[in-house]
Amino acid sequence: MDAIDNPDVDYGGNVDRIQVGHKEIILVGTAHVSRESTDLVKRVIEAETPDTVSVELCPSRFQSIKQKDQWMEMDIMKVIKEKKAFLLLSNLLLASFQKRIAKKLDVKPGQEMITAVDTGEAVGAEIHLADREIRVTLSRTWRIMGFWDKLKILFQLLMSLGSVEDISEEEIERLKQEDILAAILSDVGKSLPVLKTILIDERDQYLAQKIKTAPGNKIVAVVGAGHVPGIKTHLNEEIDLSALEEIPPGKKWSGMLKWVLPMLVLALFAAGFVWGGAEAGKGMAYYWLLANGVLAGLGALIALAHPLTIVSSILAAPLTSLNPMIAAGWVSGLTEAFLRKPRVKDFETLTEDIVSVRGFWRNKVTRILLVVVFTNLGSMVGTMVAIPLMLKVLN
Repeated sequence: MDAIDNPDVDYGGNVDRIQVGHKEIILVGTAHVSRESTDLVKRVIEAETPDTVSVELCPSRFQSIKQKDQWMEMDIMKVIKEKKAFLLLSNLLLASFQKRIAKKLDVKPGQEMITAVDTGEAVGAEIHLADREIRVTLSRTWRIMGFWDKLKILFQLLMSLGSVEDISEEEIERLKQEDILAAILSDVGKSLPVLKTILIDERDQYLAQKIKTAPGNKIVAVVGAGHVPGIKTHLNEEIDLSALEEIPPGKKWSGMLKWVLPMLVLALFAAGFVWGGAEAGKGMAYYWLLANGVLAGLGALIALAHPLTIVSSILAAPLTSLNPMIAAGWVSGLTEAFLRKPRVKDFETLTEDIVSVRGFWRNKVTRILLVVVFTNLGSMVGTMVAIPLMLKVLN
C-alpha cells in the first residue's frame, strides 16, 4: 500500500490517495453531520470520475435511502416473533440521535452518503456497499454482553432521546469526527472495552476489505472520518469477512441459565410445600406472581400500552418466566399489535416521529417495540426480586 501524491488535485486533509496493488483508492473521510463533507464528496467524485464509488452503507441503510417508503413493508408481528424487537428499536434510536443532531446543524442526516450515491450514479460509476449490516453489528454487540451491560446499553440508548439543544460546539465537533453508534455508547464503552472492538475495530477491517475488493481500478471510498486511520492500517491485510459477519452463539452459561432458573424456581416451590407446608408454598406462589406480574405490567404501563395489554403482561409474566421458549414481552407485544394495529399513517410518519421522545411513544410502531422491551425488562427484574423473597419464606 503506497500513498500517492497528486499535485494537480488538492482536496485537503480529508482525502487520501492510496495505491493498493493495481487499484487506486481515493479515501474521503467525512463527518456524518457536516455540510462541508457533502460538498467535498460531490467535488471529489465529479473530478475523479471513478469506476466505483464505495460508501459506508450496509444493505439495509442503503435501502432506507433508495426506498423512502420501506417502512410500509415492515411486518411488526414478524419482528416480534423473530425476536428482533430490541434490534429494531436500537436502530431507530440511533437514527433518532443522528436526525436530531443533523436538524440542529440544519443538514440532512447522512447527506454525504446520499450525495456519494447520487453523484456516483450521475458519472456512471458502480455503487458499492462497504459497511457491515447494522443488524450483524448490533447482534454481535448484544451477544458479548452480560445482563447488566445490556441494561446499560438500553439506558444509554434511551438517554440519547434527550434534547440536543444543550450539546456544546465542542461536542458537536467531536461527533463530526466519530462514529455515531460509538459516540452514543461511549459511556458504556469505558466499562466495556470490547464494544470498541465490535463497533469500530471490526468495522474498520470490514470496510478496508470491502473497499479494496470493490470492482474497478479507480475507487472513491466515502467513509466516516473516524474510520479512516483504521481503514488505512488494514488496507494491506487480508481480512476474513465471513468471520466478521458471523453471529457468535450465545454464552453456554446463558443458555443453561434459561433452563436452570425455571427448574430452580420450581424446586423452590416444591421445597416450600414439602418443608414449609401449604402456607409456605402459597407464600412463595404469592411472591412469584406478585413480583413477576406487577413489574412486567409496570413495564407495559411505562410504554403506555393498551389496558388489556397491561393485563396480558401481568398474567403472562409469571408463566413465561418459567418457560425459556416464550418471553412476556412477546405476549404483550403481539397483544398490543392486535389491539392497536399500526395504521398506514404510523409507517408514513415513522421517520419523523422518532425525532422526539413523545413521537416514540405516540407512534404505534415504536410503541409496540417499547412494550416488548419494557415488559421483558420488567419480567426479568421481577424474577430477580421474587427469588430472594421466596428463599426468605423457607427461613
